[in-house]
Amino acid sequence: MALERGIEVVKFFPAEASGGLPLLASMSAPYSGIKFIPTGGINLNNLTSYLSNKKVHACGGSWMVKDNLISSGNFNEITRLTKEAVSTMLGFEFAHLGINEEDEDETLNSASLLSHLFYFPIKEGNSSVFAGSGFEVIKKRFLGKHGHIAIATNDIHRAIAYLKMKGISVLPETTKEKDGKLKLVYLDKEISGFAIHLLQK
Repeated sequence: MALERGIEVVKFFPAEASGGLPLLASMSAPYSGIKFIPTGGINLNNLTSYLSNKKVHACGGSWMVKDNLISSGNFNEITRLTKEAVSTMLGFEFAHLGINEEDEDETLNSASLLSHLFYFPIKEGNSSVFAGSGFEVIKKRFLGKHGHIAIATNDIHRAIAYLKMKGISVLPETTKEKDGKLKLVYLDKEISGFAIHLLQK
């Protein structure tokens, strides 16, 4: 009925009581053009599992705004729980530190020193050299006075929307895709001389 009316997003309620993600996966399999908003039984423990399903557009949950918190006026706790939910959804994590060097020789020297001192394995690419997974030494100067900080996220599109609400945009010319999906993009913000880019987990 929804498809016949051109509706592309529908509510799935009560999600957990109806069978949760397994039911949603089997029920939605034949329908490629529709997404779902599960509600009912969604909580901090299963939120990311639902959101990682490509058929899920968003989730609804009331654990952040329980009746007793509202009636007692405990808005500090509501705020804390809501921030916790947003943080869990986005899953921001430090991924690596990028260091700008002047040329390829300096890049190899810096990466080799990190490897020599700390036994980080070297992995050379076209534009940079990784020393372990935590350091990326860039072969020629790119964004950021000193380099960049890579922040991994559960969903790069949701992260971009979230940061936009905070007044931070992305630099479209820096996007990198893999298999037609956005994997990396720089923000129009620097911190202490380091550019920042988002990285899809």
